Amino acid sequence: MNNTTFNNHPIIKNSNQYFFEKKYISIHSEDRDISKYPNSSEFEILLPQEYLNVASSRLHSWSFPANYNVFSINNYNVVMSFKFLDLYNPGEYSVTNDLAFAIFSALYDYSDKEIVITIETGFYNPDQMATELTNQFNQTVTNIITNYFDDPNNNISNTVKNQFKTNGYKRFSIAYNSVAQRLFFGNQADKFIITNESSSFISSNIINNTCVTKNLIPELVNWGLPSYLGFTRCNVTAYNVSEYIELLKETPFHTILSNTFVPRFFYQEVNSSSEFWIEPDTTLTGSSIYYLQAPFKINFMGPSYLYMEIDGWNCIDETSPYNLNLYTTQTNKRNSIVNSSFAKIPVPTTPISQWFDEHGLGPYKYWNPVAERISKIKVKFRYHNGLLADFSKFDYSFMLELNILKPQQEKSYSIVNAFDLTQQQSYGSKFI
Repeated sequence: MNNTTFNNHPIIKNSNQYFFEKKYISIHSEDRDISKYPNSSEFEILLPQEYLNVASSRLHSWSFPANYNVFSINNYNVVMSFKFLDLYNPGEYSVTNDLAFAIFSALYDYSDKEIVITIETGFYNPDQMATELTNQFNQTVTNIITNYFDDPNNNISNTVKNQFKTNGYKRFSIAYNSVAQRLFFGNQADKFIITNESSSFISSNIINNTCVTKNLIPELVNWGLPSYLGFTRCNVTAYNVSEYIELLKETPFHTILSNTFVPRFFYQEVNSSSEFWIEPDTTLTGSSIYYLQAPFKINFMGPSYLYMEIDGWNCIDETSPYNLNLYTTQTNKRNSIVNSSFAKIPVPTTPISQWFDEHGLGPYKYWNPVAERISKIKVKFRYHNGLLADFSKFDYSFMLELNILKPQQEKSYSIVNAFDLTQQQSYGSKFI
């Protein structure tokens, strides 16, 4: 027996025997220091105890609220813009309508100028979005005309002001085709273009007027509100029926439309209120309906996955969005991130609800050698594009699984089988 020179206690020899234990930690977002971490998407928290000799860990289960905003300033998808190309001019049709003349005069200065609309933050179904866009388009133009009328230099009579104040500008109509799952944009008299190629309205209305910051990488998907509505980065021009006929004739297969055709949804019942989603304004002699449809289906679902990061625990490699720049065209290096996150969490539902799930065979973070001591963690929840997840004031929880190695002394023991009274003798970890 070996003895130390300072005491009579024997030194216990390291037998390299360990007991494997799974330990689970339940963490609730409301338990964080809210004064220090007001945003529950990113916080640090002390664990219930110090965990020693941790060999591996993973996310075991979770519960998150599906009360996020698909459309928000943080997501850069509440703004879009358009321009008027040709305005209805009553003088061309010998119309004596003072209000129509005044509207033409007010909008004339805005010909070929971008007009920006901003929708309300939140989550929409398709019909709600169509209504929101209709009202926002009309209200934004109404505000422009009202400002023009209120300018004393423009000599607008009180009679015209009162007439306009009663109804405002109501020529835009935007509808959702539930069969094609696309949005249709129309105007009863004025030709317009959706300016998806523009980026000036993003910087002027979002970046400069809020504390939100985001790297303006030229994204190919989810680059703004129009991308959720089914548009590409290309501008889309509205045409009237006769212009549509000429465009169709240039295609090898085209549908012959009559010059009196009015845009309609044929799947609707005849004479229903939504069959003709836009109709001519009978008060505007000679006016034409201008309309367009989004090239692709809408997508209001929001992000499909959350990424969970834990400082020092990240073990998942993640690709990054491709963008065309000098780096990607002149090098063969990968545009990705190594050890970017700890767990990838699917978002299976839409607001308003709560979802629960667990990892059957989720990724593990391994330590070799083992982590001697873990007492706190710092977590962050984000989306693939790097933006923090927005849980607002809703709480969530998750459970971590730790695999711990506990050192054991080498022991000898015997086991008697109750069935046939046979006996097994062990010495340390070996049976003899």
